[in-house]
Amino acid sequence: MDGECGVIISFGIAGVWFVLFLYTWFRDRRVLRNGVYLVLTLFFGGIGTVFALEQVSDTAARLLVIAVLVAIPITIFVLAIFLTVNGVTMWKREGHRPANLLSLAAGLGIIAFTIFGVITQQWSSPFLDVVRSTMLLALTYVSFLFVCFLAYSFVYARIRGSRKVDFIVVLGSGLRGSRVPPLLASRLDRAHLTWQRARAKGRSPLLITSGGQGPGEDVPESHAMAKYLVDHGVPADQILLEDRSTSTFENLTFSRTIMAGLDPEYRCLIVTNNYHALRAAFTARKAKVNGQVLGSPTATYFWPSATIREFAAVLLDHKWINGLILGLIFLRGLFVLAF
Repeated sequence: MDGECGVIISFGIAGVWFVLFLYTWFRDRRVLRNGVYLVLTLFFGGIGTVFALEQVSDTAARLLVIAVLVAIPITIFVLAIFLTVNGVTMWKREGHRPANLLSLAAGLGIIAFTIFGVITQQWSSPFLDVVRSTMLLALTYVSFLFVCFLAYSFVYARIRGSRKVDFIVVLGSGLRGSRVPPLLASRLDRAHLTWQRARAKGRSPLLITSGGQGPGEDVPESHAMAKYLVDHGVPADQILLEDRSTSTFENLTFSRTIMAGLDPEYRCLIVTNNYHALRAAFTARKAKVNGQVLGSPTATYFWPSATIREFAAVLLDHKWINGLILGLIFLRGLFVLAF
């Protein structure tokens, strides 16, 4: 392809994806396809940048391509080691529940697949070639979606709407008896700060603490959350309790009922931890809640496993389309073996 033509085509395709991103963003931020459009914009924009650089310096363009190609395996290696080490940290600090072992499983999985690929490449086996290529295609697809999820999580968390809100909904995350643990305290502190800033601007949003009583909890989450806020200076009459929910969807659905009952034209802000913010936004859309999501800080060591868990949940939320694509990849492998 001619360099100048490559520049035009690559940036043209990037422009199409960017227009789609802007269109869906302004329609509703709370959809994963925004992340897909964003990553495709960056991908084709990167290709266009290489072609544009080639017009100035062919050597510089080649060096950039080589640097990217070298960076890919190095990044995979570093990621595998990081996830494995993080998984061991989670094992020690958070216990041996399956949800806490996701980063360890991901790190060891990357290492195992790399070893499998290196070993099987040494053997002349059509069957192993198909197995390897099928696994690689499936992993490439899932990795692409994970990159989209991460990229869009980053963007979504950093672009805040400026509109006024009538309610600030704090999602529960579990108690220790009747005590608010650090993870939940982070959400409440962020909601408190947001409420204070709104009050300083002359606004008067109400806080809604959302969470029922689960196993091992002495009181409903919302009651302990409200007490925490009162102890930190929020007047009790500024807090509403939603104490029936047992899931994020119920958190939002039951809170929506409270808000709509007080103001049918309500607008709200939903507060959760940063790793959970994007999936909470998707759930808010599904629950028909008129609001965006704000994330609070999470301990660094906790973030990788939690993010992987959130991504896995998003994959399951879109199980039909993801199952179809992964099924086609698997059928492609069977077809190659058969013929």
